Amino acid sequence: MSIRNLFRHLLGQGEVVASWGQAKLVKHLNGKLELRGGSKVDRGEAKEWISLFWHEAVVGDRVGRWG
Repeated sequence: MSIRNLFRHLLGQGEVVASWGQAKLVKHLNGKLELRGGSKVDRGEAKEWISLFWHEAVVGDRVGRWG
């Protein structure tokens, strides 16, 4: 595996910071946050929590089932 592919692989991985039902808030090595999966209700609860307790966070969306 080349260094470039290894770096891309590591950026794709992340640490689950919190979860609501099937929705997971993932923080990547580059500092970006991503909300993965979950139903509309799960995602709504996650976005409400983020707006109340981590309001400076900018979260990208990824709908579907990953990892």
